[in-house]
Amino acid sequence: MSRKYLVLAFVLISATALVAAVSADWLTEVPDRDRRKTNPYRDQPQAIQAGSLLFADHCAQCHGDTAEGTKKRPSLRTPRVQSQATEGDLHWLLANGNLRRGMPSWSKLPDQQLWQLISYLKSLKVPE
Repeated sequence: MSRKYLVLAFVLISATALVAAVSADWLTEVPDRDRRKTNPYRDQPQAIQAGSLLFADHCAQCHGDTAEGTKKRPSLRTPRVQSQATEGDLHWLLANGNLRRGMPSWSKLPDQQLWQLISYLKSLKVPE
C-alpha cells in the first residue's frame, strides 16, 4: 500500500513541476537589453493621461476598468507589476505578449503609445 502512495506522490510532484514549467514566469523570459530600457515619458502627466485612454481602449476589457483584474485576468496594481517589473519588462510584455497566459501582443501600437501605457500602469497604486 505504501508503494501506491509513493507512486501517487511521484505523479503529483511531476505534474506540479510540469505545470510550473509550462506557465513559467514571463519576467524570466525578458532579455537583459529589454529589461534595462527606460520610459522616455516617465512621470509626464500628459503621457499618463494618454496611457489611461489607451488602457480603456485596449486593456480594460480584460484587466477591468480600474486595472484590479477580473476573474480570468490579473490585477495590474500588484507589487509584481508596480515594483518588481521594470518599465523595460512591461514594454517587452506589451510588444511580445504571452499567449500561454492569454496576453496578446500589442506590437502594432506605436512605441510611443506603448510607453504612454506603461506610464499609466506605473502611476497606479497597489490597493491597501
